[in-house]
Amino acid sequence: MQKLLSSAIYTICLILLSLAYINGTKDFLSGFAPFSQYEETSPPVSQKITAKSLGVTSSASEPSKMYSKAYCLIDADSNRILASKDADLQLPMASTTKIMTCIVALENGSPDDIVTVSRYASSMPDVQLNMKEGEKFRLGDLLYSLMLESHNDTAVAIAEHIGGSVEGFAELMNLKAEELGLANTHFVTPNGLDSDGHYTTAYELCCIGAYAVQNKEFMDIVQTPSHQFSNCDNTRTYSVNNKDAFLTSYSGALGIKTGFTGNAGYCFCGAAKRNNTTLVSSVLACGWPPNKSYKWADTRKLMDYGFKAYTQAGISASAPLPEIMVTDGTEASVPVKRASSGSFTILMSKNDVVTVDYELPQKLEAPVRSGDIIGYEKYFINDGLYMSVPVIVSQTIDKTDRRYFTDILLKLFFMCS
Repeated sequence: MQKLLSSAIYTICLILLSLAYINGTKDFLSGFAPFSQYEETSPPVSQKITAKSLGVTSSASEPSKMYSKAYCLIDADSNRILASKDADLQLPMASTTKIMTCIVALENGSPDDIVTVSRYASSMPDVQLNMKEGEKFRLGDLLYSLMLESHNDTAVAIAEHIGGSVEGFAELMNLKAEELGLANTHFVTPNGLDSDGHYTTAYELCCIGAYAVQNKEFMDIVQTPSHQFSNCDNTRTYSVNNKDAFLTSYSGALGIKTGFTGNAGYCFCGAAKRNNTTLVSSVLACGWPPNKSYKWADTRKLMDYGFKAYTQAGISASAPLPEIMVTDGTEASVPVKRASSGSFTILMSKNDVVTVDYELPQKLEAPVRSGDIIGYEKYFINDGLYMSVPVIVSQTIDKTDRRYFTDILLKLFFMCS
């Protein structure tokens, strides 16, 4: 019955509109949707922004004569690849695994947690803290043992405490990898000892590193030169020292973690920051004994390239966003806006080109609510998607109903009387 009544009122309005030229009501009715003649609009034309137009002149040749089987360098703010070789090749990563172990422990435990050592944990092969079955430690202390000296028994003790078992902790590690969007990473152990099905890629290891450097507790640990602690019974005292040579040999170095197994070879995931630019690199299968220094050489080459070839440049969205047509609404169109300012900085080399494209509908159907995401302003660097800025509705537009059309009739009646 309500739909029938609404249709009747709408029909009356249409009749009134058809008589508009006789009664002089055309201008009056055109102020109300759906009688206003608002047409579908097209999104703004794509924009191209060259590095030259932003004053960027930096450039460099990509690293050559690298030792690594696979390597990657990314911008930590965006995970954009700046240099790579076989960056999507699944490879074992040895003790760089412990980056994820530490992050999962920090996010799921407390530094004051008491960790009890199991027989299994105490049986892990070198490198070891040489903890004994039944010993108790603060989790916060064990994280220094994990990251500074890369102790394998410590990694298992932490895993069993946080996850209930090594298998349970591996599930947490894999869930975190999934949360980070890593499709080519899978964890089996918390310490990175060779195991079937335990792998990552050079790119995804960089992504894990980029996530980790955002965690202040993590950074406090990996940048500590040395740490002294005792077990909870104060029967034994331990001293662990930072084995990351990159941290003290490269300007702007932040850490992060070395690794080696017979299957993985030498590995390293590193981070460095200069002039508000943070880079993360990874090298996998970077030589075997006695070539322990290869990983440092490759990492320095990657970092040198990144800081030389790229410069921060400011980007500002300039295209005005059109109003979008609304069907069956109390307004014929709705204004939209960017969800963020549309101004940001981006790492660019002299040959880079930024393209701005728009993914917006030509029309919307009422009701629409203020803040609804209806499209995106997309930024591409050299055809690769860099970021998407949501475009949102600026005001609420209700759907037309019987009350709306009744109100038009009443206003028209009083105007004509």
